[in-house]
Amino acid sequence: MARQHSHPFIPYRPDRRPGAEMVARGREFFEHMDRRRSVRFFSDEPVPRECVELAVRTANTAPSGAHQQPWTFVVIGDPQTKRRVREAAEVEERENYEGGRLTPEWREALAPLETGSDKGYLEVAPWLVVCFAEKYGVRPDGTRVKHYYVNESVGIACGFFIAALHAMGLSTLTHTPNPMAFLTRICGRPANERPYILFPVGYAALDAEVPDLTRKPLDRVMVEVSGT
Repeated sequence: MARQHSHPFIPYRPDRRPGAEMVARGREFFEHMDRRRSVRFFSDEPVPRECVELAVRTANTAPSGAHQQPWTFVVIGDPQTKRRVREAAEVEERENYEGGRLTPEWREALAPLETGSDKGYLEVAPWLVVCFAEKYGVRPDGTRVKHYYVNESVGIACGFFIAALHAMGLSTLTHTPNPMAFLTRICGRPANERPYILFPVGYAALDAEVPDLTRKPLDRVMVEVSGT
């Protein structure tokens, strides 16, 4: 029986693959993503702008509440603007690390990462990308449009963005200086948007190092519920 719709719909026929092929492709993707690491040591080697555009295009394919796509990705390649971002971020980070804003528990959690208030990589990486979450939409007449599941939607989009960068051989870091209002000012964003994540984007430095961390095993992150 043909379905009746009040809005336009189109056919959707994704590829169906044999079970063994699905498992092989899934394992290959997992192993690829399992090699991904957050990087704080970047090369200043240029990265084609198209790579950043493709990562944003990929992020824009993410599912979102009511398909409202409540995100804006601001791309920064200008050295002076990157310096302004670094300087403003370090003001907040010095308050965190040297000013006592971080709680002892937070400091303990961060200790294995050996992070600090110096954010020089924000100038070294050839690109900075700031994802802004739209708290609400704005119609042409200035009235507000309620957005649904903003945090969930933007978080998924950022995950797609990270995966796309990794697929291209690029590195990034989910930098969230707190508070982040300076990014709204520097990027000239409207009041209905709030900074969500600041991503430095580039190649990892040839001498880059990352903490020797392990991820939780499957039995700690997956639980199967069976019927009774």
